[in-house]
Amino acid sequence: MDQAHVSDVLIRYATGIDQRDWPLFRTCWTPDVEADYGEIGTFSGVEALTDFMIAAHEAMGPTHHRLSNFVIDIDGDRANVRSYVHAVLLAVPGDPSSWIDAIGNYEDVFVRTADGWRISKRVVRMARVMTVGSVS
Repeated sequence: MDQAHVSDVLIRYATGIDQRDWPLFRTCWTPDVEADYGEIGTFSGVEALTDFMIAAHEAMGPTHHRLSNFVIDIDGDRANVRSYVHAVLLAVPGDPSSWIDAIGNYEDVFVRTADGWRISKRVVRMARVMTVGSVS
């Protein structure tokens, strides 16, 4: 059952970004989350991370974050989780020739809270990022 709940958090994360549902997005994280998105930046706290995601995604067209290959190792109230990410983002609304295609993985530490499983630490490792068209 815990593995299903952890998987649900990852799905909420992708859905929150793609639907621009920032209250849903916030439910994925502990308040003091530490997130290292590599070259994109590091973020301390759910508000800093959410503010960045809003700024990065609000001006884009549709985005599609696909997560797969969940490896979930639960030890009591903690879990180490690895998942693959493939994100395709329309960089400029209305311009289908302007997009970003990113592939990598997330290495997360989850903790069980009173509100359920939440991500307390994330490290992103991108294997490839391609841009096409007028991406700024």
